[in-house]
Amino acid sequence: MSARTRAAVRRVEAERLWPDAVAVALSRFERAFSQPGRYLEGPYESPGIEIEDGRDDLEEVLRHLPPGARADLGRLVERIDAEFERRTLPNPGWVSEWTAGRWWWWRLRER
Repeated sequence: MSARTRAAVRRVEAERLWPDAVAVALSRFERAFSQPGRYLEGPYESPGIEIEDGRDDLEEVLRHLPPGARADLGRLVERIDAEFERRTLPNPGWVSEWTAGRWWWWRLRER
């Protein structure tokens, strides 16, 4: 990400989340993707620290960034989404009002 994007992210974090929210979310995915094997493993972490929660935080930041910063961070999030989708399985039975529009919650980590 560019320095300008990092500055915009810091502003959104200060207004909407907390300092380093994006860095924490990205580190969750980095840790999860470093797991060996085709599929991500469970069990899920404690509520509030699951990688899906990190993806929620990224989505919140993306919604409030200016267009250039949104595109910059968005490219990184697209790569994360592609890898997350590749390493999980669909779980259409888990769709709920709470997860509406947040497809990453509709995925299973284990086979």
